Amino acid sequence: MQKTTEESSRYNNLEQMSIHDLLININREDKTVADSVEKTIPQIEALVNQIVSKMKEGGRLFYIGSGTSGRLGIVDASECPPTFGVEQGVVFGIIAGGDAAIRKAQEFAEDDFEQGWKDLQLHNINIHDTVIGITASGSTPYVIGAIEKCKKEGIGTGCITCNSGSVLAAITDFPIEVVVGPEFVTGSTRMKSGTAQKLVLNMISTSVMIQLGKVLDNKMVDMQLTNEKLIERGAKMLSRQFAWDIKRARGILLEYGSVRKVMDAHRRKK
Repeated sequence: MQKTTEESSRYNNLEQMSIHDLLININREDKTVADSVEKTIPQIEALVNQIVSKMKEGGRLFYIGSGTSGRLGIVDASECPPTFGVEQGVVFGIIAGGDAAIRKAQEFAEDDFEQGWKDLQLHNINIHDTVIGITASGSTPYVIGAIEKCKKEGIGTGCITCNSGSVLAAITDFPIEVVVGPEFVTGSTRMKSGTAQKLVLNMISTSVMIQLGKVLDNKMVDMQLTNEKLIERGAKMLSRQFAWDIKRARGILLEYGSVRKVMDAHRRKK
């Protein structure tokens, strides 16, 4: 069966297009991605409910993929500690070929059916965790092997793929299939498929963290104060919340170390 992600682009003779036309046409295709994601919200919701339930019991969330898909998982996982204040490793991204593959493609790493599970075992994966396989094609051996083994071991699984009826979706507890259609450059799944995966990952991690109480109102109250921008952001939150001048808010924030700790302490004093 022909994979949608491998179908020929709707546009021909790309090398003859002007820069303007290239950009207009790429953007035209990109505009369709959010609509494709919207169709999968029921599937995303089911997976998020599973993750929240497991994480409330102390479970972790793992993303596993290769190439662009693997890198997107690593990006999302790496942003959870500074954004939501969770410990390193609570959300974790694994890529075929290891850390070297983050910057440089590792030839044939994605074709190893056994290695994905071996990589998960390095983190003592267990039945309290959830593993999400990310692959545009839905047929990457590295990911399928890992998910298949997780299923056998009773570990909850999800997937994000961009083809319908994929092998990966068929073996996954909570599959998400975002069919975005042919890529602008035929087969270049770093484009629309990658954008769709990024959107879904944002939805998953953000909604999970909100459900776990890592956001108050619409504020990142557990963010780590790792740079001046974030300190300034936290000070502004407190300044607005308690009608403090910005200098006072900054000083109290640095004393307590997080927006949440300041808010909790202020509530106790009332």
